[in-house]
Amino acid sequence: MATVALVSRPASVLPKISSSCSSAIQYASSVSTVQQRKLHHALIPKGKGGRSSSSGIAATVFGATGFLGRYVVNRLGRIGSQIIIPHRCDQYDIMYLRPMGDLGQLIFMEWDARDKDSIKRALEHSNVVINLVGREWETRNYRFEDVYVTIPQQIARAAREAGITKFIHMSHLNADITSPSKYLRNKAVGETAVRDEFPDAVIMKPSEMFGREDKFFNHYANMRWFGNAIPLIALGKKTVKQPVHVRVKYLNSSIFPGCFLLFSPNRYLLHDLVEYIYAVAHRPFMPYPLPRPLYHLASRFFSMSPFEPWITPDKVDRFHTTDMKYPGLPGLEDLGITASTVEQKAIEILRRHRRFRYLEADLNEAKPAKTVSY
Repeated sequence: MATVALVSRPASVLPKISSSCSSAIQYASSVSTVQQRKLHHALIPKGKGGRSSSSGIAATVFGATGFLGRYVVNRLGRIGSQIIIPHRCDQYDIMYLRPMGDLGQLIFMEWDARDKDSIKRALEHSNVVINLVGREWETRNYRFEDVYVTIPQQIARAAREAGITKFIHMSHLNADITSPSKYLRNKAVGETAVRDEFPDAVIMKPSEMFGREDKFFNHYANMRWFGNAIPLIALGKKTVKQPVHVRVKYLNSSIFPGCFLLFSPNRYLLHDLVEYIYAVAHRPFMPYPLPRPLYHLASRFFSMSPFEPWITPDKVDRFHTTDMKYPGLPGLEDLGITASTVEQKAIEILRRHRRFRYLEADLNEAKPAKTVSY
């Protein structure tokens, strides 16, 4: 689904970009050379493309150390962009980002999400701003309101005041003010807050993303450690999911302001999707129905962990929310993008969950999950 990549040179000299967020940055770069601010000589496009060239893009990526962020940074680095990476984490957590750009193209800087001056410093030399800040659980210091409403609002305001014309914000397909999930409710409020501050923002609305380091497919695959029994509300037969791979195959068109839906071509019942996960992993699948109150009670035990919780009540609600449909909004097809299906990419994620004797087993041995149209 969702890597972002920007292009400001002719398509004939561009490397093939294969990520869903590539589209978002492509729009951002399409007019990066006509910014009101004076461009530094380092931002003048030059070279034949690739990491050692210059695309003319200076992008500030907030939330670059997350699951999606590493794909965004890598795609930007591949076309020779200068990338500013504000971070709050330890230096060891950004080591894997350093090889993604040529020498001097990746600029790391510490930032404080509550310090407006820190935000302004992070984007004062950029012509593109991308907000990927996110977290699946709340802490005493940062609630969902802070992560998905206040921080995006401040970043959007700072981008507008700095004269930046390209702002890309990552939301969620199921963002809804009436959702039982606090995560999704604040995503919806955050969209409105960003729109108020930056009317021409590009809003990306992906469904649940899956990839090598994801917390969706791997989450269900790791449930086997709890007695091989997979708890699902109503056996997962009342929830429809349309997960999207973190990368897509092709990108041929630019993007324009508005909301864009990012999801895979097929819709599945959660029960059938999890069953397929275990079929690919060659593990026994034994689901059992668990009422929502009991699921919440069990997840509260995990949410008390001082480290990253494996499951929380809010995550239970989010995973058991049917993916919404928006017939009037553009999707990947409107951007000229071909999304990968679950069957094409599942083996990349789930091979490590196999036993040794099944490590090289043919994927055709797993019966594809049934699709639904509702």
